[in-house]
Amino acid sequence: MRPQSIDEVVGQASATGPDAPLGKLLRSSDPQAAQISMVLWGPPGTGKTTLAMLAAQHTGANFVQLSAVTSGVKEVREVVDQAKQTQELTGKTTVLFIDEIHRFSKTQQDALLPAVENGWVTLIAATTENPSFAVISALLSRSLLVPLSPVGDEEVAEVIRRALDDPRGLDGRYTLTDESVGHLVRLAAGDVRRALTILEASSVGIGSGEITRADIENSVAHAVPLYDRDGDQHYDVISAFIKSVRGSDVDAALHYLARMLEAGEDPRFIARRMIILASEDIGMADSQALPLAVAAMEAVAFVGMPEARITLGHVVTYLALAPKSNRAYVAIDAAIADVRAGLAGAIPLPLRDSSTKSARTLGAGEGYRYPHNEPNGIVAFQYAPDEVADRRYYEPSEHGREAQAAAVLAELNSRLNKS
Repeated sequence: MRPQSIDEVVGQASATGPDAPLGKLLRSSDPQAAQISMVLWGPPGTGKTTLAMLAAQHTGANFVQLSAVTSGVKEVREVVDQAKQTQELTGKTTVLFIDEIHRFSKTQQDALLPAVENGWVTLIAATTENPSFAVISALLSRSLLVPLSPVGDEEVAEVIRRALDDPRGLDGRYTLTDESVGHLVRLAAGDVRRALTILEASSVGIGSGEITRADIENSVAHAVPLYDRDGDQHYDVISAFIKSVRGSDVDAALHYLARMLEAGEDPRFIARRMIILASEDIGMADSQALPLAVAAMEAVAFVGMPEARITLGHVVTYLALAPKSNRAYVAIDAAIADVRAGLAGAIPLPLRDSSTKSARTLGAGEGYRYPHNEPNGIVAFQYAPDEVADRRYYEPSEHGREAQAAAVLAELNSRLNKS
């Protein structure tokens, strides 16, 4: 079912449309189009290999495919040497397609540069990782970056229906109800290749006729979420998770938690992020959030999966529903910024350590008044160095229990003679 022309490609209109850069290249009769290298960036099943093959087919170039998982510098140099010979003898261009180029080291990617710069090969590289991190800048600067998106549900459904009727697919021997198509689309999660694989597996043993929802469910236990513990999805999903908790959307937070757990994410990583979140985004608005998050970390280590999902779900729900404040987090960062700016003056003598004779000679500790000896337990004194005496780092919000902290702080500042 791999498309044989650009017009058969479903989805990726922003990349392959008549006015899009890649679309123009794939429809151009200009021989120079065959010499433009590209980096195709997108999740699995979005058409990266197909588009590379179509580019080679359209330009009449030789097509050579390597996988960065199984190939190294030796294989790359062999292809480049053969491409140079072909070009010299026949004038024919070679399109070198490297799948998962992010798995090539910097040294391996460097080996491609002379071939691309001298036009010995046209490089089409595919990656599921952010090219800014996965591809060296020298290759990126010589290539057209083409971002690809997960294929939309309607477009995946179109591919499924096409596969049912096309001689290259199931050739009209099977049918699917709209409900079954919708179920298959949900399981595919934007991955056309997965949709076709499930469809083919669902047809096994039937002979012909209707493929039911039960047939589909029997062929695959459940949807496998798109996820890579070392790649973009790892960072994107945890980012969405944190932002959902911060935004107090408990349902979205639980969805992203489930997504990570189903994909096999380390639950200790999730728990660590929750501990940070408890101080960064909830802080003084609900100080019970932090010990609860720490308890979740301990429970995960003690219980393990799959039971640890229950504790994680419990604590995520609490954190999402808790009042939010970042004022404690902002306060420490503001204090650090002042220290880094050089605002770290002399510590007042009464506050210095007076345990040694040398320190006492300097007057360390003299004049210090012990707050516990005072009627109200507070001594009005300038505790901060002169350089930051007028700084107010902690500015409480009115959210949750921090409103009480605001009242306490106002009372303390008045007793300490702080304006």
